[in-house]
Amino acid sequence: MKEVRAAAAPAPVGPYSQAVEHAGWIFASGQIPLHPDSGALVADDVEEQTRQVLANLRAVLAAAGAELADVVRTTIYLTDLAHFGRVNSVYAEHFTSEPQPARATVQVAALPLGAAVEIDAIAVRR
Repeated sequence: MKEVRAAAAPAPVGPYSQAVEHAGWIFASGQIPLHPDSGALVADDVEEQTRQVLANLRAVLAAAGAELADVVRTTIYLTDLAHFGRVNSVYAEHFTSEPQPARATVQVAALPLGAAVEIDAIAVRR
């Protein structure tokens, strides 16, 4: 197993790797909407938070030699499922390759640092 570190994504907020790679498979930890330079949570707007989450995820995948088109599975964690449609719209702007990844979306009681959305991913390097 090899650790993946992306300077263009925020540092982990706990004892875990941004991602690990094994035999061409990339397991990206959940990304929350932290600005990579300041480490601060971006705006309260769930669409802006989702855009930042996906930018962070894209940076982690790039550090592993992959891109969003290589993602085979995601999980979206929301603190309020009423935001599903808004998050889904932003997600659809970023995951445009066919076939789109398999996905689960769940509501959670809370996310780290007060985030409204978190997304993790599994990808395979082609």
